[in-house]
Amino acid sequence: MSEQQPPLRPRRETVTYASAVSGDVRPAGAPQPRAGHPPARSEISEQTTLGHTYVRSLMRSQLRAALSALGALALLVGALPPLLAAPVPESVVWVVLGAGLYPVIWGIARWYVRRAERNERDFTGLVEGR
Repeated sequence: MSEQQPPLRPRRETVTYASAVSGDVRPAGAPQPRAGHPPARSEISEQTTLGHTYVRSLMRSQLRAALSALGALALLVGALPPLLAAPVPESVVWVVLGAGLYPVIWGIARWYVRRAERNERDFTGLVEGR
């Protein structure tokens, strides 16, 4: 007695007009591409509560970066009077102010700009759906 195997059925494939015209063949069960705007962009443009939440999160992260930079500058400038009140020659004071202070301020400003740009880039990536 020989056991007979049933014939193999061909794999089922869903064919739509768009896939037939564009030549886009996807296996069954593959996710379809999203059409239209990503949800975050439409939420923001329609000024819904969720869109408001997205914008507020960007504003909070920008405010946090600004306050951090301001705090660092306040600590730096606040530490100057006691430091400069020390009995040191006048040339040392000018070196500290000219060569020591401005590079630190420049570094804080650069950190702030890079942080703000990163926050905006992250927000744009969220909105654009990247």
